[in-house]
Amino acid sequence: MTTERKRSFYERFVKRTLDIICALLALIVFGWLYILIAVIVFIKMGRPVLFKQPRPGLIDPKTGKERIFYMYKFRTMTDERDENGELLPDEVRLGKFGKALRATSLDELPEAFNILKGDMSIIGPRPQLVRDMVFMTPEIRMRHTAKPGLSGLAQVMGRNAISWEDKFKWDLKYIERVSFASDFKIVFNTVKKVFVRSDMTESDEETDVTLDYGDALLAEGKINAEEYRAGLTEAKRLLAGKVAEK
Repeated sequence: MTTERKRSFYERFVKRTLDIICALLALIVFGWLYILIAVIVFIKMGRPVLFKQPRPGLIDPKTGKERIFYMYKFRTMTDERDENGELLPDEVRLGKFGKALRATSLDELPEAFNILKGDMSIIGPRPQLVRDMVFMTPEIRMRHTAKPGLSGLAQVMGRNAISWEDKFKWDLKYIERVSFASDFKIVFNTVKKVFVRSDMTESDEETDVTLDYGDALLAEGKINAEEYRAGLTEAKRLLAGKVAEK
């Protein structure tokens, strides 16, 4: 898989510095908010306060494969289980407080630590699940030649209200030329959406209720059952390798 892509001076030499400065400022200025949310999460849901999940990051040019990293969020769901010890459906475990965190994107504040570590950037294609990545074509996976972002072009163009195809289209549009002007515009539009929420749809409120990419492809007949199972097997293999690294 080729990872050749023309990168601007800004992306190569300036963007990382701005990421560090912005992440540090967020932690300093909104430190009180981090503490407040952490305390409420602990009271309502207990430990752990933070939820971490493996996500595909930047492609290593030496291997041509994505580096899997743990993305941090504030926990939004309980661990409620049925009589057989199985976790209840997400919509049952996601209470009013969890929905509020997701609707305002406050659950994503801990991603500032991912930015400081270098796993993520302020702006870039949103990191999808590993089980989504394995169904992406090489062209779509070019989105991983840019660091995943706290927000991105696809988010300001519709977030959960647009199809997978449109999300990837906007991600690929973003990496055509990464610039300070485009990043600034996305930051501005992200803040506007968070505070105005004028276009928030029911799917925005529920968050994560849409089909995973592989499930969507299977439902639309774009892959068959054998291809679907092979993708899930590959995702499990990649996740097992990540766990083994711990």
